[in-house]
Amino acid sequence: MKFYRSHVLVCIDPECRSKGAYEVLDALQDELVANGLIDEVQVLETSRIGGCDQGPEIMVYPEGVHYANLTPDDMAFIVEEHFLKGRIAKKFLLPITSVVDEELSAPTPKEIRIVLRNCGKIDPQNIEDYIAEDGYMALAKVLTEMTPEDVIDEVMKSGLRGRGGAGFPTAKKWSFARASAGTPKYLICNADEGDPGAFMNRRVLEGDPHAVIEGMAIAAYAIGCSQGYIYCRAEYPIAVSTLRLGIQQAREMGLLGQNILGTDFSFDLEVRMGAGAFVCGEETALMASIEGKRGEPRPRPPFPAVSGLWGKPTNINNVETYANVPQIILKGADWYASMGTEKSKGTKTFALAGDVKHTGLIEVPLGITLREIIFDVGGGIKDNKGFKAVQTGGPMGGCLPSEYLDLSVDYEALTAAGSMMGSGGMVVMDDETCMVDIARFFMEFTQDESCGKCTPCRVGTRRILDILDRICAGKGEDGDIELLEQLSQEIRTNSLCGLGQGAPNPVISTLKHFRHEYEAHIYEKKCPAKVCKALIRYEILPEACTGCTVCARNCPVGAITGERRGVHVIDSDICIRCGICQQVCNFNAVVVR
Repeated sequence: MKFYRSHVLVCIDPECRSKGAYEVLDALQDELVANGLIDEVQVLETSRIGGCDQGPEIMVYPEGVHYANLTPDDMAFIVEEHFLKGRIAKKFLLPITSVVDEELSAPTPKEIRIVLRNCGKIDPQNIEDYIAEDGYMALAKVLTEMTPEDVIDEVMKSGLRGRGGAGFPTAKKWSFARASAGTPKYLICNADEGDPGAFMNRRVLEGDPHAVIEGMAIAAYAIGCSQGYIYCRAEYPIAVSTLRLGIQQAREMGLLGQNILGTDFSFDLEVRMGAGAFVCGEETALMASIEGKRGEPRPRPPFPAVSGLWGKPTNINNVETYANVPQIILKGADWYASMGTEKSKGTKTFALAGDVKHTGLIEVPLGITLREIIFDVGGGIKDNKGFKAVQTGGPMGGCLPSEYLDLSVDYEALTAAGSMMGSGGMVVMDDETCMVDIARFFMEFTQDESCGKCTPCRVGTRRILDILDRICAGKGEDGDIELLEQLSQEIRTNSLCGLGQGAPNPVISTLKHFRHEYEAHIYEKKCPAKVCKALIRYEILPEACTGCTVCARNCPVGAITGERRGVHVIDSDICIRCGICQQVCNFNAVVVR
């Protein structure tokens, strides 16, 4: 193993790349070569170091020095000052107080990190860093001390359930694949993360790829498989490159490939990229895509464990599921099962988003309440507004109001409440959110992502979206609510795959808990949250207006009239409800009715 006295991490996130990160990287390497330091200083590409707002940026270890706002011309000075003279180049130094990881902050007291344990702590492009954290010890234990049946039994006792959304017991899925008679058998990691605002899988792949690789190797040993695929969307270029590097490094160390660790077990991995179709997160559509076919779901049975990839027995789990496996093997099933509820064991990662103070990636024990996640981990609602609802389970999840804040976050409780766990999206909404508009937003997403194969999903979601569009436009009619309910049940019952079956959930849940908002839109022609443009009007308060004319001068359509130092008025027939008048008024004279 080669040793370096310094390691330089160069951020190549899209924002940093747009500012010239690759040019900075090339200039840095050129200067190291010119000064005879290329064998002493290792340069590595990585994902987000700080917030990327002051990129391009680099981090130098072991000092932990963070340089930002760099240009290629700065590299000569940094190499001379830092690596030759051993002095910090203070003019490029970013104060440590300004270094903020907007996606993954330090864990709160309510968190327990298993899947995220190494993210932000190790160099994801250096396999030695992972090994130093007991990496591949679980694989070694499995290959030298356990039979495949022992592995499946240990995972079964742990209570690990699939973290992709369905929550099916992981060990049962493995046992079905192992028991299938066909050969060869295949193993797939579903990294096709498509939920709006979700980035759990991406961050794990970028920050700790070997946890997933090791987990897949253990699963392959358990089911009797020699070839695996990681299906990752092309929109995650850093995750893809980090994975490919990790696979290469694991091969070089004898942790993938033929006769792993000197045993008779052989297993190799390949990364396959998807084009970003949301439906390819469904396992049969995913397999079709790997085979080079159009990503469309097919009826089940047969299930993948019997007839999957190329008609052979196949096991599919997602990134988070595999990342849990090494720790279960190392620390034992009892340790893992000690966390969570009776039927939902362990921890779960969530992408906490929306109107909450502290957004980002979290990992909490199952059984925690929604209130604890939103207010203890997330810090409560932004701008001290009131809580209105939380949507769990991604675009096919349900919206739960305040009376569910003390609900246990586990598979059974969320399903019973009309929502779902999903892959881990969690969107918090404040009291200024229009729930009809929210239902329309998610229906627009699922309708757009529908593959079109089955009529209930293709036509039904389009029809629901049309109705929601009408309601938000102030053209709702008597009977629309009943029609939405009928269509939702038909789509849920008759759609081919989980996308169509779950697509109506935001509509069903908002109708159940916020029916009065639908009724206000339809019968009163009002949007209680004052969000839907067609159902609001802007008005100038005479007692507050000073006649400064700022609103009139900024109105793009000339809808505001009035004399200087006189009260101004807004012509509702001309107004396009852009809100500029309210934004520019310094006297809070413009209100929404």
